[in-house]
Amino acid sequence: METEKNRAWGTDTELFDLMEKQLYAAVISDALDASGYREQALRHTIRPLHPETVVVGRAMPVLCVDVYEIPDEPYQQEIAAVDSLKQNDVLVCSTNGSTRICFWGELLSTAARARGARGAVIDGFIRDAKQILAMGFPIFTTGLSPVDSNGRGDVVAYNVPIECGGVKVNPGDIVFGDADGVVVIPQMVETVVISAALEKVSGENRTRDALLAGATLREVYDKFGIL
Repeated sequence: METEKNRAWGTDTELFDLMEKQLYAAVISDALDASGYREQALRHTIRPLHPETVVVGRAMPVLCVDVYEIPDEPYQQEIAAVDSLKQNDVLVCSTNGSTRICFWGELLSTAARARGARGAVIDGFIRDAKQILAMGFPIFTTGLSPVDSNGRGDVVAYNVPIECGGVKVNPGDIVFGDADGVVVIPQMVETVVISAALEKVSGENRTRDALLAGATLREVYDKFGIL
């Protein structure tokens, strides 16, 4: 549902396209710091499948846990979670650091893209890396494994608050990831944070130009206050 903060940017699609083109994780992290949200970067172990990958969208959190038997009807909640994805969502999955679960693969990527999702952030392992890279679906993960999730892990809840990579993620928070890592912007401060990030990018551009023109770091920092 559209809110006042959404309309300030136009549609979510327009906002996320703008962020993908003009922003990066580090400058968003700085803007979060300035707003008092200093613990919004996911653990460094969550990395893009390809170094050029950028993901941005609304979080659809998923909680997955270890299991130790094959259920009579596997994948039920996993299927429901992926089928619930909406346009501009990013599926954000916590496995609580499991090294047994391989939650994500090519077919889930295909289904998520067909639903309009912009990517997935998995605090856990994925598989089918070659196929996912070929289709260009944005994925962040802690690692790769060939094993199936059936009998190893199961989704216990989705579209609920979770902790992923050490950060609390609520449904609808904005998730942004690039080569430096993934940050989460809480909905309540998204307008302030995104505005500040865009402003800082402009200041960094002026700082860079001054440095290239021969100014000292001291001079440009005193002038622009950006480092």
